[in-house]
Amino acid sequence: MSDTHAQSVQFVRGTMIPEQDPPITEKGALKWMRENLFSSWLNAILTVLSLYVIYWVLAHILPWTVGGIWDAESLSQCRDIRDASGIDYNVACWAVITDRWHQLLFGFYPSELYWRPILALIIFGAAIAPILFETLPRKMLIVSIAAPFLAYWLLWGGSIWGPIAVAFGFGIGWAIVTYGESLLGPLGAIIGAIVVPVLYWLFLAGPVGAALQATLPIGIAQIGSNQFGGFMLAIIIGVSAIVLSLPLGILLALGRQSDLFIINKCSVIFIEVIRGVPLIVWLFTASLLLNYFLPPEVSFDLMLRVIIMVTLFASAYIAEVVRGGLAALPRGQYEGADSLGLDYWQAMRLIILPQALKISIPGIVSTFIGLFKDTTLVVFIGLLDPIGLSQAIRADSAWNGIYWELFIFIGLCFFIFCFSMSQYSQWLERKLNTGHR
Repeated sequence: MSDTHAQSVQFVRGTMIPEQDPPITEKGALKWMRENLFSSWLNAILTVLSLYVIYWVLAHILPWTVGGIWDAESLSQCRDIRDASGIDYNVACWAVITDRWHQLLFGFYPSELYWRPILALIIFGAAIAPILFETLPRKMLIVSIAAPFLAYWLLWGGSIWGPIAVAFGFGIGWAIVTYGESLLGPLGAIIGAIVVPVLYWLFLAGPVGAALQATLPIGIAQIGSNQFGGFMLAIIIGVSAIVLSLPLGILLALGRQSDLFIINKCSVIFIEVIRGVPLIVWLFTASLLLNYFLPPEVSFDLMLRVIIMVTLFASAYIAEVVRGGLAALPRGQYEGADSLGLDYWQAMRLIILPQALKISIPGIVSTFIGLFKDTTLVVFIGLLDPIGLSQAIRADSAWNGIYWELFIFIGLCFFIFCFSMSQYSQWLERKLNTGHR
């Protein structure tokens, strides 16, 4: 058998061939270009055309951008500096950014008090960190609970007892949910935890805060909402609406799927009415009509009314996104929760909602990004967001006629915020493995 095999095989190598590098066209950048840019004659033509378009765009944009002027006091001075330098093409006048950056970021907030919004932003970062990253110590959630009230006090100033009195309302709601279920039942405890704090905030929070301030006066200089503007205004409205709309949207999604007739129909009517009307209409409603629905002694300033209306608007969209996640779960998940003997809220908290929210992450973050960008619509009701401030800056005779520089700066700032949210959502999707493979 071995003789036959030896005669049939002409040559058997007894040693390994030394390793050799692959052909140059089968490795590195050349391989990538051949496979992705020049894989066919059509791709080759499109690649050449694309490179030409990129070159043409950069050839016109880069000289204008890189050769911009940063030190000038007006647009006319920028042009004088350009002409004196012998430049025969237009260049950007970035001096408007160096001259008005503080206005674009802080609006008309007093410059000597810039430390307050900066400190509020730092506190917010410390508060949101343990929520976004579960590896951080859970004790940091204490900062998350206190941050909204501290940030409000830092931004608007006034008595410290006002935010504390408002925080007490949340404590009332927590106490009703925790200890009232045995007396009121699960549904009654939830309704009481919503109704009682709202009544407290409308009628008692103000007097309680005033009484505490009279007893122990503690406060800082008060700032009016008309002094807020720029990106500080956009961040306050956007972050407040994002933080408040997520839990409200989840409750609306659960209400829409509820078997209780009143809760189901109220949730459906709220969602469909809010989603069926443009945001700008609701902003005008917040500006002109919302105060008419409040008690005579209660007066919300315009900025707070806008936050309320934007929150309600975003919550309707979040509710539909979360409802899609709930509908995507197989019926077996609900049956499994029932087989474990869990009640409705335990099943939702431990089994159903974690899976539904994982599925809904892309839609939720998309809604948040759109909401943050939609804060620019407040310019139509008299609030000076970055776009409104750019118009005010261009109305100044010193900068009349400048356009692109302001809009590029504003667009870049919005891109940083929105891109950061997008990247976090992608990281969270990878971490939670939302593909359900």
